[in-house]
Amino acid sequence: MTVTATSVDESDQLEPRTAPRARDRARRLVPAAAAALAGLLLYVSFPPRTLWWLAPPAFAVLGWVLRGRGWKAGLGLGYLFGLGFLLPLLVWTGVEVGPGPWLALVAIEAVFVALVGAGIAAVSKLPGAPVWAAAVWIAGEAARARAPFNGFPWGKIAFGQADGVFLPLAAVGGTPVLGFAVVLCGFGLHEAVRLGLARRTTGVLRPAAAAVAALSVGVPVLGAFAARPLVSDKAEDGSVTVAVIQGNVPRAGLGFNAQRRAVLDYHARETERLAAEVKAGKVPRPDFVLWPENSSDIDPFTNPDARTVIDAAARAVGVPISVGGVVERDGKLYNEQILWDPAKGPVDTYDKRQIQPFGEYLPLRSLIGAINPDWTAMVRQDFSRGTEPGVFTMAGAEVGLVTCYEAAFDWAVRSEVTDGAQMISVPSNNATFDRSEMTYQQLAMSRVRAVEHSRTVAVPVTSGVSAFILPDGRITQRTGMFVADSLVQKVPLRSSQTPATRLGVLPEIALVLVAAGALGWAVGAGLRGRRAGDV
Repeated sequence: MTVTATSVDESDQLEPRTAPRARDRARRLVPAAAAALAGLLLYVSFPPRTLWWLAPPAFAVLGWVLRGRGWKAGLGLGYLFGLGFLLPLLVWTGVEVGPGPWLALVAIEAVFVALVGAGIAAVSKLPGAPVWAAAVWIAGEAARARAPFNGFPWGKIAFGQADGVFLPLAAVGGTPVLGFAVVLCGFGLHEAVRLGLARRTTGVLRPAAAAVAALSVGVPVLGAFAARPLVSDKAEDGSVTVAVIQGNVPRAGLGFNAQRRAVLDYHARETERLAAEVKAGKVPRPDFVLWPENSSDIDPFTNPDARTVIDAAARAVGVPISVGGVVERDGKLYNEQILWDPAKGPVDTYDKRQIQPFGEYLPLRSLIGAINPDWTAMVRQDFSRGTEPGVFTMAGAEVGLVTCYEAAFDWAVRSEVTDGAQMISVPSNNATFDRSEMTYQQLAMSRVRAVEHSRTVAVPVTSGVSAFILPDGRITQRTGMFVADSLVQKVPLRSSQTPATRLGVLPEIALVLVAAGALGWAVGAGLRGRRAGDV
């Protein structure tokens, strides 16, 4: 009996020790799980879904997870948020090359989000925390858009808002202001819920904190409605009728490059089919035609056969064509848009300036070759960068060229508009990424750019989705994927500049300075607190 009693007493003593440990583990796991799930929720808010309104709740959860944490916890929780967001968002980068590059890219990009998490945790203890936290997020996006390897802005919060009420803010201050508004609204939502729960528990409401929370939610929404007059699809400089050609490719994936002549023939054939429909009176006669990136990977300057094919297509349709070519000049390779006149042939060119790392050039080539020689084989020769903006004069219209990957970079789009573009063409080649979400993510970028600069955007793509986007961000026509098709539409030309166009990088600089000031304030407050504790 004594032994039995002793056993019961020992088990009674063990239970209270085990339960707190379990609760401690749960308390540690809940924030980690919440951070990853909040990142996943942010991903779900992005195209092709139209659930843009999920972005503020995602940041509200992030605000809850990070509030009052130390910088180390903020770093870890921020990294989990970044993984939850970027792993599914960027899965298309591994469609044809396997999971290695995809996982490496996400691991690197999530480091930026981790640093942002540490910063948000630090400023969460300051008065007006939602404002400082939102500025820290935009500072992280600014860094990610510039490094490493000239940056990777994919996943900017603004690019998930093409269908949202906040979109007009793109015309106010570009993607930084649009993204700041969405993130601020999310952190303000968290602050409002937190204060509401605190009042229910304690019966005390702090008026200043409540005002900050209300303004953080209300000002972005009211600002977006106030900015709506900046968004217009009215013609200022007349209109032009534009044709977009989608010739399709023989097969998806990296292998399409082996069928370069077929791709050229497909685009010439679709152009000639359009010319026949124009002659038959089935569609309006275009003033000019836009072909996509890589529509002629055979250099027409050195290959007479390619030149003959393009000449024939241009003569058939009877108007200028912007042809996407790969050309070699002075031993250097360029991703080039070529303005092809039906009578004179090539009369102008634009060389892509923001080339894609690991796609159009290979950073750290010797190191990567030592790790996996197959990767260096995929990019045998690096492309060179262009140095000048590209604006073609086509049928009296000034058409700015923003080639594919460049659409993700604020400066690359703005430079064409400040150089006189009355509309924008975003020639792209998404065949490498099959039917992944990449196409729709990039199309959403073009919609944001249309509003940001108040310009019509035409999107010719080799395999889809090609589209026309009016200056108010509406898609008026679009093709399917992996079909040969053409679109013809009369579109407005505009020359006025939005505040975003005029201000350029200044709003982003201002938000980065706000973030830096808040972080300095937080660090200083922490040091003063520790010194006071030591006294």
